Amino acid sequence: MSTVKGPDVPGHIDLDPVHWARATLDVLGKALTRLWGRDVMLYVGGVSFWIMLAVFPLLVIAVGLYGMLVTPQQVADQAEILARMLPADARTLFQDELQRLAHAPHAAVSTQSIIALFIGGYASHRGYKALLAGLSFIHDEENQRGFVSFNVMALLVLVASLVLVGMVSVLFLGLRVAAAAWNLKPLAGLSWLYSEWTWTSVCMLLSMSLIYRFAMSREPVAWRASIAGGLASAVLALIASWLCAIYVEQVAHLGATYGSVGTVVVFLIWLSWNVNALFFGGALATEMEIALHTRKIKPVLKRRKKAPPRRDRRGR
Repeated sequence: MSTVKGPDVPGHIDLDPVHWARATLDVLGKALTRLWGRDVMLYVGGVSFWIMLAVFPLLVIAVGLYGMLVTPQQVADQAEILARMLPADARTLFQDELQRLAHAPHAAVSTQSIIALFIGGYASHRGYKALLAGLSFIHDEENQRGFVSFNVMALLVLVASLVLVGMVSVLFLGLRVAAAAWNLKPLAGLSWLYSEWTWTSVCMLLSMSLIYRFAMSREPVAWRASIAGGLASAVLALIASWLCAIYVEQVAHLGATYGSVGTVVVFLIWLSWNVNALFFGGALATEMEIALHTRKIKPVLKRRKKAPPRRDRRGR
């Protein structure tokens, strides 16, 4: 006689869609609760500030390095393609800077690249330290890294991210150049393959999944939770970029309020929304670990400690 496995029997897979819907909503709700903490906003502001401080020196470095292989104008034209993810007002910041670098003398760009290497390296390292500190806070990490190991980890994540971004950028730009030079007809109908949104999403999915897996905690996070967090952060970053463009172009005309610094404000808004997407991915990965029973930590709503029993004046 065959027996039907019940929910408590090992090896049973619950295929009830209602159960999965409730579990998904429960995990998402707890992840949002982790994200909306008061202290998380401090990390969002810190990461956004250091990214803004580092992004323009990194542009100088990129133009200086790629300028050894191609002309600076070609570098500027290709970089403007990647800048399309920004809102129109913030995009002008990058376009003006890229055009200035493209028409600057090669010796001046090389000198600026050396100076930018120190400024951009320092700001990038501080930004990644703020990112890892925020993810560790969201993850409720009890066994924190020491001063040296934390700084080394931030430096390793920074270098690995730059290498990954460089590899994906080279593949993306190389594919576009090859398709245009050799007129690749089999790929002509795959417009999404040449889209900067596709390659940026793939790069963010890979980088954030690895960061959630190895850098968010001393103990490696489960792969399923890390990939789910990376996918969520990539999707939310795309949605945030799209909504930010609608907000600053059709809802709030910030130029009338902030004047000449309106483009900087738009860029900061775009940064903060995307950093929130990264932190939500970490919160989702943490809650998925708890739901999958791969990590035993305190729930998001911390239990209140029981108050000690009161004693009377006699000490009883």
